[in-house]
Amino acid sequence: MKKITGVMVYYYFVCKRKLWFFINDMTMEHSSDLVNMGKIIDETSYSREKKNILIDETINIDFLKDWKVIHEVKKSRKIEEASKWQIKYYMWVLKHKGVAIEKGILDYPLLRKRENVFLEEEDEKQIEEILEDIQRIVNLKLPPDKVNKAVCKKCAYYELCYI
Repeated sequence: MKKITGVMVYYYFVCKRKLWFFINDMTMEHSSDLVNMGKIIDETSYSREKKNILIDETINIDFLKDWKVIHEVKKSRKIEEASKWQIKYYMWVLKHKGVAIEKGILDYPLLRKRENVFLEEEDEKQIEEILEDIQRIVNLKLPPDKVNKAVCKKCAYYELCYI
């Protein structure tokens, strides 16, 4: 069984094909200007915080406040649903390790906005289903079909899907 990372949960909501490429070590992010911009925003925002907390080589939390509040830094709200599930997954993992996280916060420094995220009981059931489906995708021999969403045009994997 493969360890499921926060990025994998994020990609699950963005595009299952992208998730499959990522799982199979076909990474394209290194050549994406948008990904690089996101990294710069992450590196230059909240400089007083202890950042990039890696837990079990599985989840990489942008930063934590007093082991009670998880922060995830994003450059835009375009794929907010995926961001919410990524941070809920982090809360779920920590809860299963005995760490009581009060809430998550999605930080959008360029927009000067924040959004609180809470892990509800029904979310926990859905996370278990998501993890099962990600394991199913891990075992696929070929990638899932293209999704043809608006975000595809700016995706680092665009060439793998459309060219």
